[in-house]
Amino acid sequence: MSAPTDARQAGLRVDEVLDRLAGSGDRQACAAAEELVRVLMDFYGAGLARIVERLGAAAGARPGGAPGGLPAELLDDELVASLLTLHDLHPEDVRTRIARALDHAGDPVELIDFDEGTGVLRLRPAAAASGCGCSSGTADAARRTVEDTLACFAPEVTGVESEAVAPQPALLQISARPPAPARVP
Repeated sequence: MSAPTDARQAGLRVDEVLDRLAGSGDRQACAAAEELVRVLMDFYGAGLARIVERLGAAAGARPGGAPGGLPAELLDDELVASLLTLHDLHPEDVRTRIARALDHAGDPVELIDFDEGTGVLRLRPAAAASGCGCSSGTADAARRTVEDTLACFAPEVTGVESEAVAPQPALLQISARPPAPARVP
């Protein structure tokens, strides 16, 4: 079995191939490649729409299911979520998909705001559970993970801005003092 497909990497690879064709100077080959991509996208999108429709109809009688009748396992899968979003078939709105992405991203973050007009998402790292203000991994790696996960679940997010965490008050250790030494008169 082959390795799972990374939706973001696949999109970058398609862009790379199309750019390489455009750079060759052969306009007919470039136009044909772009048309091929569009036709395949339409074909796979129509098939995916039918699957979503039939899954939704089959799940319609079951109470408590995920939106659109799709199993939660499908909506939690980055590749499936990416395909559903790409073809405008995802049953969840953008804010729900952003929350789902942030849940999957690993390091806890607090959603401050999402501007639908600009696509900018403002986040703040959540306070560490230990109370020491530490976070796992580096800030850059955490940011890349959040951005990659958002690209799958909510590609409407075009930028991520991080706000600084408010400084935590100093930890005050409280303990019983040892008994004072006896005084000799």
